[in-house]
Amino acid sequence: MSTEKLKIGYVPEHFSTPLYFAEKHFGLDAELLPFPSGTGHMITSLRTGEIDVGIGLTEGWVAGLGKKDGVEEDGGYRIVGTYVETPLCWAISTGAKRKINSIQDLKDSKIGVSRIGSGSYVMGFVLADQQGWLSPSSSRPPFEVTTLQTFDKLRSAVNDSSADFFMWEHFTSKKYYDNGDIKKIGEIYTPWSSWKIVARSGIGEGDQRLEEMFEKIDRGVRYFEGNKEESVRYISGKLDYTAGDAREWLKTVRFAKSTKGVDVKVIEKTVDVLRKAGVLGEGGMKAKDMIGSLRK
Repeated sequence: MSTEKLKIGYVPEHFSTPLYFAEKHFGLDAELLPFPSGTGHMITSLRTGEIDVGIGLTEGWVAGLGKKDGVEEDGGYRIVGTYVETPLCWAISTGAKRKINSIQDLKDSKIGVSRIGSGSYVMGFVLADQQGWLSPSSSRPPFEVTTLQTFDKLRSAVNDSSADFFMWEHFTSKKYYDNGDIKKIGEIYTPWSSWKIVARSGIGEGDQRLEEMFEKIDRGVRYFEGNKEESVRYISGKLDYTAGDAREWLKTVRFAKSTKGVDVKVIEKTVDVLRKAGVLGEGGMKAKDMIGSLRK
């Protein structure tokens, strides 16, 4: 077993607060590497060995493993833990002065995404499926896809018309509705619990570094739940949120009490929805094979 520190990729947003507490208060002995462009970028880094663990969006991890896209046969990683139990609210945004005012205006438009395969990409197809814009008899995609990497570039793109809309987490977007930079035209919730933990292939269940990581993150979650005002100060002081928005978000989120392990039914539901939305084909990895550690 390796004694090297785990390299953990994470998205530097409000959801990372328990991870920050795990390191600050409970001695999580790992290298924490921020990935502002999200889950899609972490998938690439897991496959190249740049990181050992990723904490990201369920739909991104499942899409990455379920696609037959020429990656190594085992997909490069497995889902080993559950980070957040609640669904994610994806806000749908366009430019502040654009003449786009509802979801109905988005059919056949240009969607901005961080990366192909990211949550912002996958949820566009889930939205199209919910709106009835996907045709089984046509291979034509519901949107023209523009890849833009970062939240900042996505906001710029909808204002300069290089994209018509994008989807990002509600509270991360809200500050920019309030300051008039972008406008909200709708929202969509994931039909599954929103954040999972993955480990790259070769780091298996029973690796002591993983066991210690789960234990430290669990302690970080308990600290987060018992110290809400410290959480608000961190989120509003170090991340891009107001204190009021941080407090509102705290009312909506529920982290896993025990982060180790994954419920196979959650992954099966995600696969089913992504297949219906056309993100995954009928081939590809089965849900049970995507999981490296089942919940006891």
